[in-house]
Amino acid sequence: MLNKYARAFFTRVLTPFAALLLRLGVSPDAVTLVGTAGVMAGALVFFPMGEFFWGTIVITVFVFSDLVDGNMARQAGISSRWGAFLDSTLDRVADGAIFAGFALWYAGSGDDNVLCAVAIFCLASGQVVSYTKARGESIGLPVAVNGLVERAERLVISLVAAGLAGLHGFGVPGIQVLLPIALWIVALGSLVTLIQRVVTVRRESAEADAAAAAAQGGTADQGSEAAQ
Repeated sequence: MLNKYARAFFTRVLTPFAALLLRLGVSPDAVTLVGTAGVMAGALVFFPMGEFFWGTIVITVFVFSDLVDGNMARQAGISSRWGAFLDSTLDRVADGAIFAGFALWYAGSGDDNVLCAVAIFCLASGQVVSYTKARGESIGLPVAVNGLVERAERLVISLVAAGLAGLHGFGVPGIQVLLPIALWIVALGSLVTLIQRVVTVRRESAEADAAAAAAQGGTADQGSEAAQ
């Protein structure tokens, strides 16, 4: 849901920066790689230590590379299948690192096995939600559904909650409870989204199979008429 509006807004905002990088000779692939490395560093270095505020700041700075690299490719007229593949693949790596960082915290100093399991579920369900759409499209289906919690929602909910929870280290009392709440919301929302996409693919595949069968039947009837 957020993808439709947030991406359009930030794309306009970041267009001048993307143009500057192109003038400096930076390639879109380099931005993709650096952005992913930055997100992974913020998630896997800061989050396991409980430094949620600073980890979120680092991740937020680098996560916008996902918009910058595509903007650069469009401006330079060098959009390619390889660039799209690299971007999508590294998006999954970055998302996994964020929830892995949460899981490591709760498995260690956070000392909460239930929330560790919830974070792992968020990690796995996010990957599967993305896969269902990609796999559905690969077999020729539109997968025409806007899920309840897609990638943008997962990132915004979890990172905003983590950043606010990190303010506990600055003396704000009770605010650390926001991160567990956010993880539960993302987990449940991802489950609903997964169900939405599976149901949609099931319906679209049945419709496509029925249309193909009808077309074959029509062809067979025309062949019989021609034989007569």
